[in-house]
Amino acid sequence: MYYFIKSGLILTLLFLIACSRQPQVRPPNIVLVMADDLGYGDIGCYGNEIIQTPVLDKLAAGGMRFTDFHSNGSVCTPTRAALITGNYPQRAGLEGVIYAALEKRIYGLSQSEKTVAEYFKEAGFATGIFGKWHLGYKLEFNPVNHGFEEFYGYLSGNVDYISHRDGIGLYDWWYKTDTCFEEGYVTDLITDHALEFIVDNKETPFFLFLSHEAPHYPYQNRNSVADRLPGKEFDHHGSEPEKERIYREIVEIMDGNIGRVMQRLEDVDLLDHTFVFFLSDNGATDMGSNGVLNGFKGSLWEGGHRVPAIAWYPGMIKAGSMTNTTLVSMDLLPTLLSIAGLSLNNNMDGIDFSETMFGLSPVEERALFWRYKGQQTVRKGDWKFLKLQDEEYLFNLKEDIKETKDLMTVYPEKFKELRDLLYKWEIEMADYVQQTN
Repeated sequence: MYYFIKSGLILTLLFLIACSRQPQVRPPNIVLVMADDLGYGDIGCYGNEIIQTPVLDKLAAGGMRFTDFHSNGSVCTPTRAALITGNYPQRAGLEGVIYAALEKRIYGLSQSEKTVAEYFKEAGFATGIFGKWHLGYKLEFNPVNHGFEEFYGYLSGNVDYISHRDGIGLYDWWYKTDTCFEEGYVTDLITDHALEFIVDNKETPFFLFLSHEAPHYPYQNRNSVADRLPGKEFDHHGSEPEKERIYREIVEIMDGNIGRVMQRLEDVDLLDHTFVFFLSDNGATDMGSNGVLNGFKGSLWEGGHRVPAIAWYPGMIKAGSMTNTTLVSMDLLPTLLSIAGLSLNNNMDGIDFSETMFGLSPVEERALFWRYKGQQTVRKGDWKFLKLQDEEYLFNLKEDIKETKDLMTVYPEKFKELRDLLYKWEIEMADYVQQTN
């Protein structure tokens, strides 16, 4: 009897030793790329025949294109708050824009909000953000105090691409919590730092957030002169006379820099072990194109928040696939964690849509909500309820993506259903104090 017990203990010990020597499966790297004010119709794979975006088109051809992906806001700050926290931006009190005006710099993302970077950092991932933050100016709001170990970029909504000065002319270029001086075009600079981050962390899993300024104004290309300089009045949109041409070039420069990131991943032999997701933070202004959609940035018509989105993960996502599943930016946090093999410890508004990308199962139908400056909307299935001040509409987006046929009187029960859902959501969000406007 003693012999069998002893033999069993020895075998168990040998098994544990053997297991400990097995190579651990490294989780995939995560690269999240966000454009700023890029419209639904601004890149080739979404129908644009003028702007040349071969890199993004290649990612879409090798991965999945989303036809019904939405930003959580029709402006910058709320979308980023939702993406970072996995919840409606209203819960963080960031429904509107954090402006550059000095009296507005008291607002930002509270440290009580757990971010996607904090989840990844706790799991041993290297974390870095390069480019635009727009979730607060004060030290407590800085990205490094929200889980990002590396940060090069700017805190405000936009900067001069050349001088790196913000909307009120203050210098706004940072390395972590200190301002730093660097010469160069913003899109190139943030990509340079992202490339360094990839090389520095090639031996460990990483979460890289490349947060582009492009194609947000001021409309400047690499050859433009700086408009925002000390003591000089400036046009927020920049002094270039051919702004539509410059806009196209800004998008093309961004596309080329995304290509540099993909090339660097290949150079360090990580290309096949990295999940890449690209999206825009809201719809385009009238400088860009939202395709057939109605409305622009700032509105809750489809053109304000339906955005281009592409997922790429070789061997996991079928090349050339497409989905019309309705998704929003707050869904990215739980999805990215799932792809990395990490679990969530708490519930959030966003959902994991990884199985949809991998062709396993669709997400369940749910109601989604938006609110901004007197506008409210609810989306459930093909139906959309839109309230603009005192005007109310009901659309079937499957049949009428241009939102031209109001069906409120044709389907009164559906109209009431969605309006009641909005009312309940408004009551729930009333518990959260909104900082921005």
